[in-house]
Amino acid sequence: MNRFFLSTALLALLSGGVAQADQGDWLIRLRAINVSPNEGATITPIGGDVDIDASVVPELDISYFFTDHIAAELILGVTPHDVSAVNTSVGNVDLGSVTLLPPTVTLQYHFTPDAAFRPYVGAGVNYTAFFNEDLPSGGTATSISYDDSFGFAAQVGADFDVNETWFLNVDLKWIDINTDVTINNAITADVDIDPWVFGIGIGRRF
Repeated sequence: MNRFFLSTALLALLSGGVAQADQGDWLIRLRAINVSPNEGATITPIGGDVDIDASVVPELDISYFFTDHIAAELILGVTPHDVSAVNTSVGNVDLGSVTLLPPTVTLQYHFTPDAAFRPYVGAGVNYTAFFNEDLPSGGTATSISYDDSFGFAAQVGADFDVNETWFLNVDLKWIDINTDVTINNAITADVDIDPWVFGIGIGRRF
């Protein structure tokens, strides 16, 4: 008997509680994201590479559905990172921290907009601004600047219904971020950050 009631309740949730996304709908998601750089650098003239730590931060995204299957998503958040130049001819150099503001817009295709489980893929563009550079006092580096970046973004994810309004979300993005860095007005670095961004969160349909 208990199995019968459990099966009936589960069937009712999946069939009657679908937060389907339709043309003209807005979706708002709040995620916790892990930003994990896949970094690399060419540093002149001291050689070496770059090490950029991962960051866990909140992210807000807003989606609008042009059709039942096609949506555009704006992704908003800021990510602070600690940065070091490593294995250079002068050893490892602590470059302090920097904060990234990487607004990203993707165009998505949603495969099953009327189902309780709704996977999607997306591709778009990213613009990253660098700010709040903070060098360690007394260190080798006394000045640093980062050029802003413009690049490609790719995305895959899925929404899972909780009820007719709320849903859970998982999302994975790769973002092409490249910056030219100048240190002490003498050392230059071409830095690829190229992070993988994994997010999990909750969303609401309007």
